[in-house]
Formats: sequence, structure tokens, C-alpha cells
Amino acid sequence: MSEPFDAVDVIVTKRDGGRLSEAQIDWVLDAYTRGVVADEQMSALAMAILLNGMDRAEIARWTAAMIASGERMDFSGLSRPTADKHSTGGVGDKITLPLAPLVAVFGVAVPQLSGRGLGHTGGTLDKLESVPGWRAALSNDEMMRQLEDVGAVICAAGSGLAPADRKLYALRDVTGTVEAIPLIASSIMSKKIAEGTGSLVLDVKVGSGAFMKDAERAGELARTMVELGTDAGVRTVALLTDMSTPLGLTAGNALEVRESVEVLAGGGPADVVELTVALAREMLDAAGRPDADPAAALADGRAMDVWRRMIAAQGGDPDAPLPVARETEQVVAEADGVLTTLDAYAVGVAAWRLGAGRARKEDPVQAGAGVELHARPGDRVRAGQPLLTLHTDTPERFARAREALAGGVVVAPEAPAAAPRPLVLDRVAAG
Repeated sequence: MSEPFDAVDVIVTKRDGGRLSEAQIDWVLDAYTRGVVADEQMSALAMAILLNGMDRAEIARWTAAMIASGERMDFSGLSRPTADKHSTGGVGDKITLPLAPLVAVFGVAVPQLSGRGLGHTGGTLDKLESVPGWRAALSNDEMMRQLEDVGAVICAAGSGLAPADRKLYALRDVTGTVEAIPLIASSIMSKKIAEGTGSLVLDVKVGSGAFMKDAERAGELARTMVELGTDAGVRTVALLTDMSTPLGLTAGNALEVRESVEVLAGGGPADVVELTVALAREMLDAAGRPDADPAAALADGRAMDVWRRMIAAQGGDPDAPLPVARETEQVVAEADGVLTTLDAYAVGVAAWRLGAGRARKEDPVQAGAGVELHARPGDRVRAGQPLLTLHTDTPERFARAREALAGGVVVAPEAPAAAPRPLVLDRVAAG
């Protein structure tokens, strides 16, 4: 069969700053999925997109072509509306864990198809797999049943959703094209639109521990994704949130589950509660429940009830003790003063090196590994006071984790007078 286009012509069009036609986009993604367009050709096209960008119509068509490469889910048979959340990833970002059951309290189904961690950002599935017995892989039928019965599910995305994205994602990782906003936006949104949710709230992280360090680029990514969702008929809104310091007081799998359970019990760190409630309000509003009060449902135990049912429905034991690392070591303040810096990226890399994350997709993770924080920026500390506790099963990892923290934890004689950054920096909606 002769192909209607030539891959080199498509590459040259974008290399020279031209627009790709709808037919070119449809063909190149389909041909790449079929193996007709080679990896090196798609690498060249991805680099051309990184350097020359795409307009709104091109990105929308690219996203639609990625969706068309696989199956689409359909939640229209459920008795309740659906809302989903996607975070671009950060350090200590365990928000999905308390958020999904919280939103489900109000009769909204939350199909949270999640991933595993790579590099310094933890994966939601890795966190939940530290709960004894819990399983990530569900069939579509199991997922639908759980959404109808419990209202919330956190599970692995099936391989049938946007297979073109899976292939392209792996390629971007090894060709220096991960940062291309059209490719990031279409990667995230193709999976979310194919997943079939009625509304979507995006948590776009900004700061050292985030994928997007720069507020301007994060804003551009948020706007692009909101436009893609809106154009596809999904009610989409984005919050830009601060990731210059870790979220909460833990980074690591079982450590973050424990903290999430504290939030569901009506306690937990103020920043985790604040962001969970802010995102819940957006999800509930988008799903047609603007009068719901998520803060009350955290405080009175309703969200905890849904969490326990959600964990049990996937084989987990919500009462089982969580794994604990065999070894711990403390990082202490070297002088009296004020903790002025607690860099999210440094903490994330330290947790990763302790065994909480992976360098390659096939690497195992340690359930108990990670970093526990005992102070937040702005806190006054005394010499010898513990600032962090490092957790791992393999104590030879401590030295490399400490190296990652060098320069990322700073105690100064006096705090700078700057006002603290708000957690929610901006909101992006259609219009």
C-alpha cells in the first residue's frame, strides 16, 4: 500500500516553520503507531515542533489523532457525573489520595487513571502499592462497578488509551524534546479526553520541584491544556500551584500514604488540606455540585469512609500497618536561625536516591523509603534540631541522598522579609 505522505516532507514543513495540515497530522501519528514512520523521523519532527511550536488548531488535531490511535472509555452509563484531576507532578504531591474519595462523597464519580513515578516525582500508583494487598490493575468492568458502588477509583490506565502517546512519550524522553509545550499538552490531554471524563481540573505545578520551573511557561501550558479540553467538549479548568518547596511533610511512598490518611482523618499539614479542598471545589463546581462543602467532609469523616471502601474494593487492607524503612538517619540544623530554604527538587532527588523512585521504568521502588520534614521555611530552629529524617532499607544510600540536599536546606541567622508565596498562584479557565 502506498502512503499518502512522505515523512521527510512532513518534517521539512515544520522545520521551516510551516503549519501541518489535518491530513498530515492524522497520517504521521497513525503511520508512527503502525511503524511506517521510524523513530528517528518522529524524533526530528518532535524537535521541529519544540523549536517552531504549533498553533491551537494544530495542537487540537494532534491530540485528536493520538486519541484516535486507541480506544475511548465511556462513563455515560454511570448514574453520577464524572470529574477527574491531573497534576503535572511534584515533590510530596499526594493530593490525589485524599481528593478522589473527598469528591466522591458528593455523588461525583472520580475515575483517577494514574501512573508510576519516574525521576524525582513520585507516582500515585507506587504510593498506593505500599498499602498491603492493594492492586493497581483493574479491568474496565471492575472500574465501572467500583465507580458506581464506591464513587472513586485510582488505578493504572489501560494500554488501549492513546497508544501513540505511549510510543511518543518514550521517544521524547531520550531525544531532548520533553519540554515542547504542544507535545506535553497533547500527551496529557489525549489520555484524559480518551478516558471520557465529563470535567477535568488540572494542577499545573510551578517552581524548582516542578516539571515547569518558570511561571510564564507553566501558564502557557495551562492555557493550552484548558483550550484542548474545552475544544473537545470537556469542562476544563487549571490551577497554577507552587512547587518551590515540597507539599506537606513527606516525600516517599508509604510516608505519603500515612500523611494522606491523616488529612482524611481531619488533620494533616495545612498546605495539603488547602490544596485538596481547592481542587475539590473546582471539581465539584465543574461537575455541577457548586454548593458542596468539601472542607466539612474532610473534617467529619465522610471522605475517610469512602477512602476505606475504595482501598478495600481494590484488595487493600485500610487497617494494615504501612511498611516502614529499616534504617533512618537525621539531618540536623548546624546553627541557630531560620530555615529559609527547603528546596523541593533537592528533597525529591534525595527521596529518589533513598529508593522511593526509579531511574528506569522497570526499576523497583522501596515502599518505606523517602524524606520526612520536621520544619518548614520560615520556622525558627536551634542548632542540633532535626530538620529532616531520611528513610531507606539500604543505608549505603544515605550519603548520596545527603549530597542531593547540599544547598537545598538553608538555615540563615535571620529570615528575609519577603512575603510567603501563596499555594495557588493563578486560575486558568476557558473564555
